[in-house]
Amino acid sequence: MRKDSRLSRALHVLIHLSVADKPVTSDKMAAMLLTNPVVARRTMALLRDQGYVRSIKGHNGGWSLIKPLNEITLLDIHKALGESSVFTIGLTDEHDDCIIEHSVNTALKDAMNEAESILLARFGEVTLSSLMDIYR
Repeated sequence: MRKDSRLSRALHVLIHLSVADKPVTSDKMAAMLLTNPVVARRTMALLRDQGYVRSIKGHNGGWSLIKPLNEITLLDIHKALGESSVFTIGLTDEHDDCIIEHSVNTALKDAMNEAESILLARFGEVTLSSLMDIYR
């Protein structure tokens, strides 16, 4: 099962944008993240729509951070990217008539929901500037 790395990639890019002396192109971001420029643009568009970055077209154009890192949390970026589940563990649904499957799914779902609530609450406490502190 493929991991969803959009959050970590977006955080990576935002930290780089905070220290960039000029706008960063989608091509440069894509090279940094080992992905396609279209993927970089789509991700950045989600962040732009929420007011974290802006894009400048033309020569010397690219993406720039417009909100200070101390005003952005991990939860903000998670939400901007579409609030996918933070866990990739899935429940089985192959045997709808099996009471064991229902019991297992209920236990897993309850535990994952509780863990996700705790994790998202913690995401809301961590600003991107605190990630930048590690960099310095």
